[in-house]
Parts: sequence; structure tokens; C-alpha cells
Amino acid sequence: MSVTTTKSALIEQGHWLTVRDCKRVLVVVHTVTFAQRLREVFDLLEADLRVQLVFTAAPHAFGTGVTQFLQDLGIATVPWEEALRAEFDLALVAGSRGVHELRAPVVRISHGAGHNKLLTDVSKLAPGELRAPGMLSRQHLLHEGRVLHAAVVYSHTRALEELALSCPEALPVAHVVGDPCVDRITAGAPRRAEYRRALGIEPGQRLVVVSSTWGRASTFERLDALLPQLLGQLPCDGYRVAIMLHPNVFAGHGTWQVRSWLAACRGRGVAVLPPEADWQPLLIAADYIIGDHGSLTAYGTLTEATILLTAGPRREVSDRSPAALLSAVAPVILPGHPLAEQLEYAAGLRGPGQYDRVAKTLSSAPGEFHRRMRSVLYRLLDLGEPALPPRVAAPPLPPALTQWEVRAGEGAAP
Repeated sequence: MSVTTTKSALIEQGHWLTVRDCKRVLVVVHTVTFAQRLREVFDLLEADLRVQLVFTAAPHAFGTGVTQFLQDLGIATVPWEEALRAEFDLALVAGSRGVHELRAPVVRISHGAGHNKLLTDVSKLAPGELRAPGMLSRQHLLHEGRVLHAAVVYSHTRALEELALSCPEALPVAHVVGDPCVDRITAGAPRRAEYRRALGIEPGQRLVVVSSTWGRASTFERLDALLPQLLGQLPCDGYRVAIMLHPNVFAGHGTWQVRSWLAACRGRGVAVLPPEADWQPLLIAADYIIGDHGSLTAYGTLTEATILLTAGPRREVSDRSPAALLSAVAPVILPGHPLAEQLEYAAGLRGPGQYDRVAKTLSSAPGEFHRRMRSVLYRLLDLGEPALPPRVAAPPLPPALTQWEVRAGEGAAP
């Protein structure tokens, strides 16, 4: 007996589609973090009837929430297995898992500020091979000795210097395009007062943003020491607190579990951003950022905020990374001392241009990401670019912090 299967029209193509003869671009999304970064890239192809985008959620340990994130944007996904069997004119990725199986030229983008974290899996390193950050490593750029990608894009020319040492085979496909978050934050900086009003920050109040990456030695791993300071030592009328966790924290432990661990925030006016939230307006609006070696802390150097660090893992961070440079100029929070005093001391200690060296390592092409990135895409698609410059918009106004506060019942057992 024959079995009839129905594939997505985007896979089968043919007479099912209304707009035909398009260049087909596959967007491979492994995690919510990757989705947020890839959006800056696939948005560059919007409104072009010559290009059809196809999305797939690739398997990943932190893949929870990807499909919902895309659905909220009005995007339907095709199954990963079907995407692997189909051919595309280009594929956009922000990770390395499964990329060698794709039947398309692949463009790889980074998903953070610089290249902070060194490669965690050192079991496959050859004798004498450098332990480079992931996107500069041979493990992520080569498959069976051959370069995986048609293009790999970096934010800074310093990456090419490191690439020449760690994986010189990838230099011919490497492009320096800048950083989209740098450009968005810079565009939004003049709207700081608007963001603060939208968040509900009253005149005279100070906004403390607590930022955490995922994994060991992150702010969240040590939150048991920091949280009592946030909840018990800051005057409620003078400070507002927002906690921004890496989406991988939610994907790894589950949203219910994370909110359960943060149950002490209930009724204390502490906002916990959901993983899909736009974090850029909060960084711009912040008076203080308490963070770790993650990207959000580094992006904070572009804002007016005073930055304080939680103790970090020096051996896991590249010496040339923004995180390493920031650790040399930003003071460290001490759990056993009053937090308000430490915040005020750090603000008084901060001098003009204290973070400039760090900020300059985030992008060697400020304001240029969208133009340069679009040129790379259209050149690989063998299409002429649209006759208008890409628009770099400031981040939209955020909802009020009260919408993100952990309330009674959230995280409680059913």
C-alpha cells in the first residue's frame, strides 16, 4: 500500500507557490540567542520578492523556545530533516551543529560581543593546537579538513589576526562587517530618557540591571550571594532592579524552575526579563550594570551606566576579548559589603573614557553592519542589492518593568 506524504510547500516548491523562481535562503536557528542575532541578518532580505526565506529549528541542547520565538514573529518552520534533504541558494547560521549536512553555501555569523569564551571541548585539539574561542577554532570552522562556510563574518579586524593563528584556512572566506548590537545601541542612546519613562523609572530613581550569561562562574550561578544584597540592601524608593538572564539559562533549566529559584523577588519590585525580550533598551536606560563575562556586560560599555563585575573565570575567557579587557577596569562586587555603598563608590571612581578601550573592541566598523552584511549576502546570492540603504533603527520602546516583575503564583508549584 502506498503512503502519501505532504511536505511543506516551501520544500516541494512547484505549483504550490504563488511567487516562484526566487533565490531560496535557509535560516537555521539552534537557540533563541541565535534567533535574536539572525534576525538582524534575515531582516536585510525583507521586501525583496526575488528572495524566499525558509526557516528551520535545528536540534540543540538549548533549543527550547525557538519555535515559539519564531511563531511570535509570524514565522513557520520546516522540519530539520526535510531542510537537510532540500537544496538552497544560501544558508544563514549562528552555530556549528549539523552545518556540514546542509546542501547550500553557508554564511556563519557570531552571536555575541567579540569572542569571549574559549573552546570548552578540548578533547579534539591536536597537540600544540591553540585553545581559541569557538568561532575562531578549527573545530567550528572545518569539517574533515575543509572549510565549512562560504562566508564567516566577524565584528572586528582583530578577529582576523587571531584567525591567522588558529585557523588560517578560513581567512579567504572571512569578512569584517561590524556588530549589529553596537549599531542599535548607538542609535538608541539619544532616546535614553524615553526608554526610562517607558520602563517606569521615576525621576531620582536609579536603575540597576543585573546581567548573567550561562554556565559556570556566571552571575546567575552565584546569585545566592548577590540576591540578598539586591533585595535587602537597596532602598525600594530609590532603586529599580531588572535581572537579565541568558536565554540558555531558561532553556537549560526550564522557565518554571528559573522563576521558582527567583521566588524571593515576589513583591520586591524586581523585574526578570523573559528570554525573548529585547534587552538593549534596558542597557541604555541603566544607571548601573552588574554583570559577568557575558556579552551583555560588554555591550554596557557603550552606555552611560557604571559597570560592576561579579567574580569571573579567567581561565575560560580569551585574553584579548572584551570581557578580559573589562575585567581590568571595572570594580568587582564583594558579597559581604553593603551594595548601595559599592554602587556609589564605583560611580565616583569611574573616570572619563574608562570603558573606551573595551567599547572599541566590539566593532571596527561602527554603524556599518547592516550595509556590509547585506553586501555579503547579495554577492553570494548573485543578485544586485536594493537601491536603498538598509535602515538602522533604534530599539523600540520597552514595556514597563512592572510587566516583568515576578508576581505571586509565578514559579509556584501547581
